[in-house]
Amino acid sequence: MTVRQVREAYAAVAELYIDLFGATGKVPADDLALIGRHLTIRPGTVLDLGCGPGHLTGYLRTLGVDAVGIDLVPEFVAHARATHPTGSYRLGSLRSLDAGDGTVAGLLCWYSLIHLPPDDLDEVLAEFRRVLVPGGTLVAGFVDGDEAGAFDHKVVTAYRWPVDEFSARLARSGFTEVERERRPGDDNQRPHAAIAAVSAAR
Repeated sequence: MTVRQVREAYAAVAELYIDLFGATGKVPADDLALIGRHLTIRPGTVLDLGCGPGHLTGYLRTLGVDAVGIDLVPEFVAHARATHPTGSYRLGSLRSLDAGDGTVAGLLCWYSLIHLPPDDLDEVLAEFRRVLVPGGTLVAGFVDGDEAGAFDHKVVTAYRWPVDEFSARLARSGFTEVERERRPGDDNQRPHAAIAAVSAAR
């Protein structure tokens, strides 16, 4: 799955996606609490990677966080800038972050890793660790599953992860899990998992 394929697929449905998901009122309270609990604990910049319509970046800013939204899709960035004019939003890819080594306090990847092929995950986690300060926090939300593999996502091919395997990949990349949450799937939602982890010193 290439960056271009993901960008073009989301650009084609950007307006519908914004209507369906682009507000904090559509995010479960437990998820907002997890994000806030782990990304407000130290001063410094937090990057919301794959910020989409910008609602979670905006939420973090209401908590006093210097949050910056980054997304591949120009339509999402334009919407975020218009909807949250006091925030900072820019185009970019989580595969190559425009940030110096050890300069970022936290990273939010809320369902923005799901289009990443499993073989590419370690390289991206290494990039995350590069930009994070020692002890910096990563919060990732993703689709839970019994085994890592692709599933038929409505926008573009996506991948599920067993939460224990995702945690092990984090550990291998120099992160220590500090909290996780899980929700079973139902007729309307896929199984959900999220992990908060801190970066070890390089």
